[in-house]
Amino acid sequence: MVRWWSMRLWGAHLLGLVCVSIAVGMGAWQYDAWQARRDAERVDLTHAKPVAMTELIGADDPFPTAGLGRPVEVRGTFLPEGTVLVSGRAGATGADGDWLVTPITVGDAGAAAVPVVRGWVPDGTDLASLPAPPSGEVDLVGWLQPPEGSGQEDDDPRDDVLPELRIADLVQRVDQDLYGAYVVAEKPLAADAAAGIEGATLDQLPEASRFTGLRNILYAVEWWVFAAFAAFLWLRYVRDATSERVLEEADAGTGEDAVVRSDP
Repeated sequence: MVRWWSMRLWGAHLLGLVCVSIAVGMGAWQYDAWQARRDAERVDLTHAKPVAMTELIGADDPFPTAGLGRPVEVRGTFLPEGTVLVSGRAGATGADGDWLVTPITVGDAGAAAVPVVRGWVPDGTDLASLPAPPSGEVDLVGWLQPPEGSGQEDDDPRDDVLPELRIADLVQRVDQDLYGAYVVAEKPLAADAAAGIEGATLDQLPEASRFTGLRNILYAVEWWVFAAFAAFLWLRYVRDATSERVLEEADAGTGEDAVVRSDP
């Protein structure tokens, strides 16, 4: 009787393993290519031509999904009284630190403001030791980001360090309304850079188009379907091979019994 581990089936097992392994590997390769193309497009979108922030979001509008990570231009006046540090932020090298955040009015004095991440400072930096934002009207370019709000508790609501960049926390520090978004400055202001403040990194990148890398993901699915089909053929062949052998032995046994019974 032939078992599935019999030597005569080793060739079938080897062929089946090779076919399934190659198909699964090719599918994984195409899937990785799909991910890489989408990631590359998301990074490319952050280098698009900046547009006025007011073209993407209004003062009372919810955050637009299409605006995530988009370069925007902001013109207005900083509100130094709203300056805070946002803790738990990694720098470009991965070191722990804080974001330096100051709201800026978008337009005339008294207009709604948007929080601007001016840069990153090492953990333990005293806010009083950092330079004040420039006075007067400024123009800056940055990336639009949605407000945070995972419910993380502020250990000391009286200080100027926040655990998250929540609009509800910042609006209590200024007289203006705040946009439902914040902007990460593309590079530190001149005075900030002179003080050693580094550029902040983006927490969220733009979403790639749903059609980006579509061919790669379809190829991946095709290879995985082929792997499943190859596995089916492999198992079916082994089952049939062992079953046919059992039937042949059974038929042979029946024939021998018939000969014995007919022998006088």
